[in-house]
Amino acid sequence: MRGAGAALGGEKPKNAAGAARRIWQAFGRGRWFLLASVLLSIGSVTASTVGPWQLGKATDLLVSADYSRAALVHQLLRVAAIYLTASAFNLAQARLINEVVQVLGRDLRHRAQEKLARVPLNWFDAQPRGEILSRFTNDIDNVIQNLQQVASQIMLMLLTVVGVLTMMTLLSLPLAAIAAAAIGLSTWLSRLLTGAARPQFTAQWRETGNLNATVEESFTGQALVRVFGARSRIEARFADQNWALTRSSMAAQIFASLIQPSTMFVTNLAYVAVVVAGALRVLAGTLSLGELQAFIQYIRQIGQPVSQLGSMAAQVQSALASAERVFALLDAPEIEPDDAAAEHLPQPVSGHVRFERVGFRYRPDQPLFEDVSLEARPGQTLAIVGPTGAGKTTLVNLLMRFYEIDRGAIRLDGIDIRRLSRTELRGAIAMVLQDTWLFTGTIHDNIAYGRPESSREAVIAAARRCHVDDFVRTLPAGYDSVLENAGATLSQGQRQLMTIARAFLLDTPILILDEATSSVDTRTEMLIQQAMTELRRGRTSFVIAHRLSTIRDADLIVYLEAGTVRETGTHEALMALKGGYWALQQGGMVAPRPSSQEPESQTAPAAPRPSPPR
Repeated sequence: MRGAGAALGGEKPKNAAGAARRIWQAFGRGRWFLLASVLLSIGSVTASTVGPWQLGKATDLLVSADYSRAALVHQLLRVAAIYLTASAFNLAQARLINEVVQVLGRDLRHRAQEKLARVPLNWFDAQPRGEILSRFTNDIDNVIQNLQQVASQIMLMLLTVVGVLTMMTLLSLPLAAIAAAAIGLSTWLSRLLTGAARPQFTAQWRETGNLNATVEESFTGQALVRVFGARSRIEARFADQNWALTRSSMAAQIFASLIQPSTMFVTNLAYVAVVVAGALRVLAGTLSLGELQAFIQYIRQIGQPVSQLGSMAAQVQSALASAERVFALLDAPEIEPDDAAAEHLPQPVSGHVRFERVGFRYRPDQPLFEDVSLEARPGQTLAIVGPTGAGKTTLVNLLMRFYEIDRGAIRLDGIDIRRLSRTELRGAIAMVLQDTWLFTGTIHDNIAYGRPESSREAVIAAARRCHVDDFVRTLPAGYDSVLENAGATLSQGQRQLMTIARAFLLDTPILILDEATSSVDTRTEMLIQQAMTELRRGRTSFVIAHRLSTIRDADLIVYLEAGTVRETGTHEALMALKGGYWALQQGGMVAPRPSSQEPESQTAPAAPRPSPPR
């Protein structure tokens, strides 16, 4: 699936105009402030372009026959006022642009965070986490940083070019033609170099995402990397991707860095031509010395924006390449919204769960469940066992609506779970996974993660029931001890006990234990089995486990094989049957048999125990 993530934003931008339009739309109400900044830019540029003309008049006053000191001082004060006004407009425009762009960055990060909460899990399955993080951080930052630099200047630069050319034309049409030719040549060079830089910038951000994915994988799997001696392979992979990033970055920066020197060279040639031609016109009496001075200032004034516009073009291409990757994330498919007329569970929830001829497949051409029917009565413990890939975890993921079924129905207390809101459905279920997810924060906050309003006494009571209190009290700060890096300072067993205490505190009618004791030692397992027995009391429990000690006391055991329910019954009944469950307990595996040669299921008579009162 690696290629799927890269393909979203790793190629040459398909529609730069479309990305620019999406950015404009993303500004929202901030577009009015952008329009206000345009007006400020017009005021600043108008004052800046009038300044050299007025300064040239001061020069003419100085060399005129009827020289007047008072008139000269008055003219110089006028020039100072003009430049002061230009600076004030420029400062206000920059301040306004800064605020608008930073608000855009905040909104993009907020939208991306909300989007990640709405995409289905199968989308995450196809994306390297480092690639997602790269879009969320690097690409959004690149868009904002480039907009910050470009948006505050590009309007000023464009208006400056227009304003200066207008003033040049008014002063001398032949000299203005020389300047216009230089601008045309500079623009052509800029477009040529920008076109060469564009795919390199795109490759740069693609390789950044690839590198981040490798770093994230190697850090999170550091223990496995060392155990399996894969360090040299990881380093070689990192070195290849690092070098690929270096090559693309160097190529992009080389082309980008050539833009400004090229345009400056053309501008300097135009400056020499204007000085020579202007001097000849002064000698011929068709141009005053002050007008030539103003023209020389204009040619210098126009040189900077022309060269900067070339450099900004490269920045714009980099921003658009990143923007396409960000918008590809924002356009990712979303889970279907909850039904507007969602039903509500009856209170109290009894926890009666039925799978009715459920069909599900991750891919259209790869069926997993075709016709699965199960029933867990209130208060029963239902153990789900089977070989790897049988669909055990998928079964409970469907109950949680992490994935949507293709056909059939799953009912909770008689209501199709698709008619319930996901929030209400999941609020009735507590889940303990094999992977222990602890968050940065105190031990108290981690146990109370599902119920942050819980009192200290309730948290400690849950911790005691799950044997967490024993080791927490040995810590200097007790329940206020701060966990970082997913609780790396705790043992695997201690982390698992904390996730069990978290589920205990929720006190939900349905409990899911997905290999919850697979990562603990025998002594720790013995400790938590007592808590598990109490935790399951009066609750409908789904237990996925391989250890015999975990599942033999279940009211009903379901043996899955190749997405089909092969056997159901109690431990004793299934062992007597000597089928797939028996082989699994003996340490063997039963290979899936062709459905055409095998009955739908071999079912031993189930003998559910009475549900204990809640």
